[in-house]
Amino acid sequence: MHLFRLFLFLFCCVASAQTATVRGLVLNEENAPLANVNISFESGGETTNENGFYTFKIPSNKDIVVRFTHIGQKDVETIINLKTGEEIELNIVMLTKVEQISEVVITAKTRDNISGITTISPKEIRKIPGANPGVENILKSLPGVNSNNELSTQFSVRGGNYDENLVYVNEIEVYRPFLIRSGQQEGLSFVNSDLVQNVNFSAGGFQSKYGDKLSSVLDITYQVPVDFSARINASLLGGSAAIQTVSPNNRFAAIAGIRYRDNSLLVNSTQTESNFKPAFADFQGYFTYKFTNKFHLNFLGNISINDYNYEPLTRRVNFGTINEPIAVRVNYQGNEQDRYQTAFGAIKANYFLNDEITLKLISSVYHTTEQEYFDIFARYSVGQPNTDIGSEDFGDITGAEAIGSQLNHARNDLDALIINTEHKGSWEKGKNRLDWGVKHTLEDIRDNVIEWEVIDSAGFSIRPPLPGFGNDEPYTPFTGPLEPFQNVQARNNVRTNRFSAYTQFSRQTTLGKNDLWWNVGVRTHFWNISGDGIESTSQQVVSPRGQIAIKPNWEKDMLFRFAAGVYHQPPFYRELRDSLGAVQPDVKAQQSIHLVLGNDYSFKIWDRNFKLTSEAYYKHLTDVNPYTLENVRIRYRARNNAEAFAYGLDLRLNGEFVPGTESWVSFGYLKTEENIDDRGFISRPTDQRLKFAVLFQDYVPRLPDLKMYLNMVYNTGLPGGSPSYADPYLFQNRLRDYKRADLGVSYVLADANKQFNKGHWLHAFKELNVGFEIFNIFDVTNSITNTWVRNSFTRQQFAIPNFMTQRVFNVKIGMQF
Repeated sequence: MHLFRLFLFLFCCVASAQTATVRGLVLNEENAPLANVNISFESGGETTNENGFYTFKIPSNKDIVVRFTHIGQKDVETIINLKTGEEIELNIVMLTKVEQISEVVITAKTRDNISGITTISPKEIRKIPGANPGVENILKSLPGVNSNNELSTQFSVRGGNYDENLVYVNEIEVYRPFLIRSGQQEGLSFVNSDLVQNVNFSAGGFQSKYGDKLSSVLDITYQVPVDFSARINASLLGGSAAIQTVSPNNRFAAIAGIRYRDNSLLVNSTQTESNFKPAFADFQGYFTYKFTNKFHLNFLGNISINDYNYEPLTRRVNFGTINEPIAVRVNYQGNEQDRYQTAFGAIKANYFLNDEITLKLISSVYHTTEQEYFDIFARYSVGQPNTDIGSEDFGDITGAEAIGSQLNHARNDLDALIINTEHKGSWEKGKNRLDWGVKHTLEDIRDNVIEWEVIDSAGFSIRPPLPGFGNDEPYTPFTGPLEPFQNVQARNNVRTNRFSAYTQFSRQTTLGKNDLWWNVGVRTHFWNISGDGIESTSQQVVSPRGQIAIKPNWEKDMLFRFAAGVYHQPPFYRELRDSLGAVQPDVKAQQSIHLVLGNDYSFKIWDRNFKLTSEAYYKHLTDVNPYTLENVRIRYRARNNAEAFAYGLDLRLNGEFVPGTESWVSFGYLKTEENIDDRGFISRPTDQRLKFAVLFQDYVPRLPDLKMYLNMVYNTGLPGGSPSYADPYLFQNRLRDYKRADLGVSYVLADANKQFNKGHWLHAFKELNVGFEIFNIFDVTNSITNTWVRNSFTRQQFAIPNFMTQRVFNVKIGMQF
């Protein structure tokens, strides 16, 4: 018996000694990992996992033919001859097939289509012009995604507000600053487009594995480098630089970028003359180390410093109609000094237990310190402008109907620390997949709010319109003490502990001759709110969700999908703080029921591929926390005293309108209203009824290196808001329609298809292009909100539009080594 065991041991040692190991990563031409790639060789076969990784053993000391195949990709074949015990890492890039594929295979890539996720190429993100270029800029060209503020990276989706969107980078949730009021203060989005590998976006009906928000999910994946390269971009609005590298043994990979942004060019085009000194900069990096083929450790870090110094001088606004023009002239004194400093770090550990089970542990820390200091005194006059073109004072006010002043003061400081610890896992075998996860979040918010506003109209101090208080100025003298029109003073120290968990199961099967895919899952969220002077409060919600997709066995390439689920948004700090700055810990989670019916129709025109995506949706919202929207600042009432609904239709046609390029046309219809305290339904602040967008790429046929990019958006007017403390039911006017077109023209000196031999000055460049951009080509005057000015004699309030940027020219250069 012992001799048999010894013989067996020696046999196994000899057998193992006659093999070698091959491992690596399979990517597509966009450098995205490819899952389920079939790898065949002499003694067996293997497939890549969901992250594109693989490993297998081959006989040593002989030529072995290894073949990589994947539906939709060109086959890759290579010959390997390794010594006994040798290990190599072989990274493969598979190109897309040109021919049409008729067979349908449910893989990681096609899961995006059947779950209603829109995928955007990083190359398009870097090309498309916009006053705020990046991922959010191109999102705004999609149906259902709206923003009337080109200076802001914030967006609303299907009637939701800016706080209702989830943003992930490599499965790590990221946050935006708290105190920002206007788009020109934002500076930089968290997402660095130079580092992006994949962009996935869902506008509703998303799966349980995503977090607890009401509207959308933006899921970003940063690159894992496979070689060295560097990228530099510069323009009149700032610049960026990014570098990626990998160690000789391919165990360590790093990609990092630094950005600088200066909005002076854009802000100086508005109708407020000012001294504007911004400084927006950040550094961001993503690092990966492969301890073994089964264990990978990743780190994502970001440091951002946004300094916003603003000194308004004068403002001249003309509005009204041709028959009744109105002019406003404002002179300012004082300045605003804002500073937003954030630091973010996250560690993510991936352990590939086997080919079926992947385990992940994610821990992140987000810390922000923000200050908002301003003292701005404004003297204004409102009246009829001089319309005599030959007059020396043409455009000036000839007869003032309202004069007055206002003083705005703020000393706001916020310090927020958010710590997340999360475990995720997945099991996939054959056509079945199980995902699960648990997460703990600790939020520690320290907030000091001091804000007040004094309004003086025609020499009389305007007191706040409190219930039961009468003010008959200027007809009856008022002898009471002076009080600010608005006065908010609060000091809050709030701690929130959150525990959430999810599980979901997916399966691919058939229904007759039709391909069928379905997904069911459930989330639960428990949170406890406590703090200084706050009675500890706990709540819990449960959110079931499901999706189903079917691809009929038709001659036409059609896919139908339906999603339904319950979505909760447990209140974050902003939603707990009311208009007076006090924290209301009893605020419930807002709830939304999503119903989404979608269709994808792929077809060919002019022998080129096109795709029409259609989605009809309905959302019913309860326990709604009403809010007002001023530029990008959201002020909640911190009460669940409303219900709401949203329904609409989104259409998007994308394809090669010009051979070799992708363009699309989007159309969206939306209606969203809310009923506050059972007073009847009125439009919500984001009720953007119609949206039409075009993103178009073209080139000169005889000079294909000269390229053009056009980004056009048309939105019908949003509700214009109401004066402070006013009843929103009495102010349901709308802003003018939003119309904007941005044009970019570039000339390609070098790219992947245009390389040069050694000795040529362009040999060192993988990419080099120069160009110019024209923002707001047609110089359309768009408005974002209204400023309300009171005429104390007639008691009329004027809604003065706050206009956005005018036509601006920009030049830029981009290069990659």
